[in-house]
Amino acid sequence: MLLTIGDRAPAFSARTHEGELLTLESLRGRKVLLWFYPKADTPGCTIEGRGFRDQKADFDALGVTVLGASLDDVDENAAFARKHGFPFPLLCDTDRALALAYGAVADAGATHAARVSYLIDEAGRIARVYEQVNPKDHPAKVLLDLIES
Repeated sequence: MLLTIGDRAPAFSARTHEGELLTLESLRGRKVLLWFYPKADTPGCTIEGRGFRDQKADFDALGVTVLGASLDDVDENAAFARKHGFPFPLLCDTDRALALAYGAVADAGATHAARVSYLIDEAGRIARVYEQVNPKDHPAKVLLDLIES
């Protein structure tokens, strides 16, 4: 089940594509865009990731940390990040704990995460939920929402 606006964002600790441990708590005080994608280096995920990559300076200017998340392992996400020059962490949710907590999978047996994103505010609350994401325009839509809020 997806989270809703105003919910406390579930705490997490996840390995990045660089093998480092990242926690949501370490980002407190910053806005975080957590975007789940189904599979590293597939067409839709690549388009969406490149959009976030190409607009990273705009997200940075608005004080937003971009985090990708998938069920892929460190090697798969590291290859994906290198190939496309992604300048943000890709979280490797191989145990599905993150995707389960955020409703991106229905159960621990899922093979792919749903394409869903959350904007988490500085206090750790869900500020926006993006369902039925179109990978082609999702990064631009998030930026527009940030600018308009």
